[in-house]
Amino acid sequence: MDQKRIAGEKAAEYIKDGMTVGLGTGSTAYYMVEAVGRLVKAGMHLRAVPTSKATEAQALGLGIPLVSIDEVEGLDLAIDGVDQIDPAFNAIKGGGGALFREKVVASSAKEVIWIMDESKLVDAIGSFPLPVEILPYGYTHVLRQMEQAGLHPVLRVKEGKTFVTDNGNYIADLHVGAPMDIADVASKLLGMVGVLETGLFLNMCKRIIVGTDDGVKVIENAGK
Repeated sequence: MDQKRIAGEKAAEYIKDGMTVGLGTGSTAYYMVEAVGRLVKAGMHLRAVPTSKATEAQALGLGIPLVSIDEVEGLDLAIDGVDQIDPAFNAIKGGGGALFREKVVASSAKEVIWIMDESKLVDAIGSFPLPVEILPYGYTHVLRQMEQAGLHPVLRVKEGKTFVTDNGNYIADLHVGAPMDIADVASKLLGMVGVLETGLFLNMCKRIIVGTDDGVKVIENAGK
């Protein structure tokens, strides 16, 4: 059973006619976007805000009506994947490099759903490197500050070149290990000039949808 596919398709069931929806980025979100395309083809009226150029291209190919984040006052729902999430619904995102746009979209939504395969569920986040989007100008100084703070940054490289986000920025992946002291890491990054956004998505979701070999699990966040 394809855990990512069933999670993505289940999430699309929460989309209702007339909604403005944030469409996430990544291998699990891909299946959700495909399902949204089928809803539109079947006659559902909705507007969508993509979180990356890749998702934008996929959505356009499926005929999903798109608007930019700056054209809407807010979103009814945002659906996206995660790289890791703990029992308190604290997540790491940004493995695909879209964390800044993903956080803007999720922060603008009345409701957030994270979708994943069961390997993303962990007791404590941190074994997956924490992505941090940083400005290219002066990036070596930012990396030095991170190193001095004990955050073990590695500048992301893809196909032999420095990875560049859709926003034209770089990503530092922090190898802090698990269990991460979330408050300590967040406070250290907060004051660093050149840091634009972190991949810490803390207790932002209304529910998570997990694909397992036994089917889909929907876990509600009682605190939301």
